[in-house]
Amino acid sequence: MQEGQKKRTGIGWLFKMAWRDGKASFGKLLLFIFSIALGVAAVVSVHSFSGLLKENISSQSKELLGADFVIESDKPVNDRVIGIMDSLGGADAKEINFLSMGAFPGNEGTKLMEVRGVEAGFPFYEGLEANPSSAKDNFRENGALVDATTMIQFNLKVGDSIKLGAVTFPIVGALKTVPGSNSVFGAIAPPVLIPYNYIEATGLVQTGSRIDYKYYFKADVSQDMELLEDELDPVLDNEDADIDTHVSEARRMGRRYENFGKFLNLVGFISLLLGCVGIASGMSIYIRMKLKSIAVLKCLGATKWQSYLIFFVQVACMGLIGGLLGSLAGYFIQRLFPVLLGDLLPVDVGISLSLQSIVLGVALGITMSVLFALYPLIKTLYVSPLQTLRVVEEKRTRSFKYTILVGAAIVLFVLGFSYWLLGDLERSLFFVLGLIVVFLILTGVAQFFMGLLKRFFPYSWSFTARQGLLNLFRPQNQTLILVLAIGIGTFLISTLYLTKDMLLQKATIEDRANSANMILMDIQTEQSKSIANTITSSGLPVIDEIPIVTMRVETLKGKHVEEIRKDTTSQVSRWILNHEFRVTYRDSLIGSEQIVEGEWAASSGNGSNVPISVSEDFANRAMVTVGEKVSFNVQGRIMDTEVRSIRQVDWSRLQPNFSVVFPSGVLENAPQFRVMTTRTTNDENSAQLQQKLVRQFPNVSILDLNRMLTLLEDILGKISWVINFMAFFSIFVGVAVLMGAIYSSKHQRVKQGALLRTLGAKGTQILSIISIEYAVLGFLGAFMGVILAVIANALLAYALFETTFAPSIVPFLIIMPLIILLVFVLGVGNSLGIVRNSPLVVLRKEKE
Repeated sequence: MQEGQKKRTGIGWLFKMAWRDGKASFGKLLLFIFSIALGVAAVVSVHSFSGLLKENISSQSKELLGADFVIESDKPVNDRVIGIMDSLGGADAKEINFLSMGAFPGNEGTKLMEVRGVEAGFPFYEGLEANPSSAKDNFRENGALVDATTMIQFNLKVGDSIKLGAVTFPIVGALKTVPGSNSVFGAIAPPVLIPYNYIEATGLVQTGSRIDYKYYFKADVSQDMELLEDELDPVLDNEDADIDTHVSEARRMGRRYENFGKFLNLVGFISLLLGCVGIASGMSIYIRMKLKSIAVLKCLGATKWQSYLIFFVQVACMGLIGGLLGSLAGYFIQRLFPVLLGDLLPVDVGISLSLQSIVLGVALGITMSVLFALYPLIKTLYVSPLQTLRVVEEKRTRSFKYTILVGAAIVLFVLGFSYWLLGDLERSLFFVLGLIVVFLILTGVAQFFMGLLKRFFPYSWSFTARQGLLNLFRPQNQTLILVLAIGIGTFLISTLYLTKDMLLQKATIEDRANSANMILMDIQTEQSKSIANTITSSGLPVIDEIPIVTMRVETLKGKHVEEIRKDTTSQVSRWILNHEFRVTYRDSLIGSEQIVEGEWAASSGNGSNVPISVSEDFANRAMVTVGEKVSFNVQGRIMDTEVRSIRQVDWSRLQPNFSVVFPSGVLENAPQFRVMTTRTTNDENSAQLQQKLVRQFPNVSILDLNRMLTLLEDILGKISWVINFMAFFSIFVGVAVLMGAIYSSKHQRVKQGALLRTLGAKGTQILSIISIEYAVLGFLGAFMGVILAVIANALLAYALFETTFAPSIVPFLIIMPLIILLVFVLGVGNSLGIVRNSPLVVLRKEKE
C-alpha cells in the first residue's frame, strides 16, 4: 500500500499538482514570469553583445591597426631604435601625424584636422575606405583624402581643395574609414590623409607641435606577437618609443568599451534583481493565500516536503520559462545596440543567437527565481493541518537554520555574479553591501512606522481613515513586503537616473563673461604679438596668454629615470618616466585649481632648488610629496626642483590645465611656445576669426570649445540613448513587480472588502480605505527609496567619480510622485471588482 502511494506521489504527481495549482493562479504567475524574462533579457543582451564586440575586435584587429605591429614615438627616433627596426627587416611604411587647422579656400571654411602623412603601401590590410574607391591610390601622388563627414559639413566635393600650412592639396576623395582613427576623436579632429613626402613642405612641424612618428611592419604568419612585444617593449620604453601589435591593440580597444559594458551589465543585473524582489514578495503573499490548501494536503497524508516541492516546482518552471523568453528577447535587443551606438562602435558586429546566451539566460532565470523564492517557501514546511478548519498562528513559521542558509546563498550568489560582471571584488562587495544596507534600512523604516502608528494611532480620525491605517499593521498585512518592493525599486531606478545624470553632465563650459570658449595652440613666441593684435582688432579679448615649455623628468628623489625603469619593484608610473610634459609658469592659481598640500610659491626665491607645484595625479604617479626633489631635462639643460605644493585640478573643465607649474622668473628665457584663449560671442564671430588666423598663421591650431562641446554632447547623447534604453528595463520590471505584489495581495483585500460590504459599508468607503492604505504605502516606499538613492549617489560621486555631487530634484518631482501615483492606481484599480459586485459574487470569484 505504501509502495503504491509512493509511486502515485512521485515526481509526476508533484508536476501534476504544480500544474493544477498554477492553472488556477495563472494571472499571478504570469507577472512573475514577465519580471524574470525582462531581467534576464537585460543581462543576456548586454553580456552577449559585449562578448560579440570583443570577438569582432579581435578578429578584425589587423584591419583596425592597418599592420601586424607598429613602433611609434612622439619625437624623431634615435639610432638605437633605428637599429632595432633594421634588425626587424626595416619598416614597411611610415607615417607622421599631428593636429593642424585645415582651410577650404572654396568656401572660406576652417576646421581642426588630424593630418596624417602616410607612405605608399599603408594599410597592409583592408580598412581604408574612400569614395570613389580609386581615391585610395590616387591621393598618394599629390592629393588629399578628407573625412567624409567634414566634406558634407562644408559642402565639399571631389576636385575642391584643402590648404594645410603652406601647401594646397586637391581633394581626390571622401575618407570613410582609416586604420588608427576612431570616431570619438575623429568627431573633434577628423582625419585627412596626404602623401608622406609632403609633410615637410607644409611647414607645420614647428617648436611645440605634438608630432607622432609611426613605423608600420608586416610580420610572418608564424611571428608570436605577444613574445615580440614582451621582448621589445622594455627596450623601446628606455628610448622613449613604444610598440603596439594588432593583438595588444585589440586588447586595448576592448578595454575602452569594457567599463561602459560593465555599467550596462550592472543596469541589467539591477533589472534582474528587481524581478527577483518581485518573486520574493509575490511568493510570500501567494503562499499566505495557499495556507489552507497546504493544510488540506497535509490532512490527506502529504508530507511537509511534498507540499513544499509542489511550489518549488512551480517557481523552477517559472524561472525556466522566464529564462527562455528572456534569452530570446535578449537576442532581439542586441540587434538594437549597433543602431543606438552607431559609429561609436569600432567594428561591424554580427549578432547571433548562441547556445551560450540561452544557457546563461535559463541558468539565471532558474537560479535567481529559486533562490529568492526559497525564503517564503520555507513557511510551507510549518503549516499545521489545523489551518484547514481555522486560522492558527503558528509559533514556528520558519527554521532559523534554513533562513540563515537561504540568506547566505542569496548574498553569495549576488556577490559572485556581480564579481563575474565587474571583474573587481572590492566594487562587487560595495555593490552587495549597498543593497543589504538598503534592504535593512527599508525594513527598519517599515517596522518603525508600524510601531509608531500603533503607539500614536489617530483614534479621532474618520472611519475610512482609521480603517485604511489599520490595514497597515493588522494580522496578515503586506506593509513590509510592499514597502520593500516599492522602496528597492524606487532606489534602484533613482540611483540609475542620478548616476547617468552625473556621467552625462561632467563636461561643461562655464558661461561667464571672462571664461574662454576658444583656445589657440602652437603659437611661436615671435607670433604672439601679431596674433594678439588680430584677436583684439576683431573686437575680441585676449583672456589668457599662456607660455608652455616642454621637458621630461630626469630624476625623482635623486634617482635617475633609467635606474627607476630597471627597478622591477618600482611603483612609479611609466607615464612619469616617458612622458614629455607641457609645463607653464605663473605667479598665481587659476579657477580650476586649489592647493591640497603645501604652500603656493609665486616666485623662485633664493634656494638652490626651484619650487614647483604638481597636480595630485602627478604626485600619486611619481610617488612624491611636498619637500621632495624632482629634476627635469629642459631641452638639454637639467633643472633641479622641489615640490612646494600639490594641487587638485578639475580636469573636466574645458580649459588649459597643467600637471606641473613653475613660478615666475625661471623659465622665461627657455625655448617655448604659447597658448592664447579668447571668447567669441557667436558662431559667425568665431568663424571669421578662425579664417583670419588660418590665412595669416597656418601653423596655429584652434580649438573651438563650443563646437567641441556640441560634438561631445552628441557622442554622450548616443551613449545616453543606450543607458536610457537599459534603464527602461528597470522601470518596466519595477512596474511588473509592483503589479505582481498588488495583484497577489488582492486576496486579502477581497475578504476585507466583502466583510465590510456585508456589515453595511458603502463602495465609496471601501475605495477610500484602500486608497489611503496604498497612498501611504506608495509614499513610504518611494520617499525612502529616493532618499537612499541620493545618499548612495553622493557616496558614488565622492568615492568613485571623484566629483562634487549636486543633488537633482527630478527624482523628488517626477520619479517619486509617479511611483506613488502608480501604486495608488494599481492598488485601487485592482480593487474595483470588490465594490462593483455583491459580497457573495466577489467571494465566489475568489474561490474560483
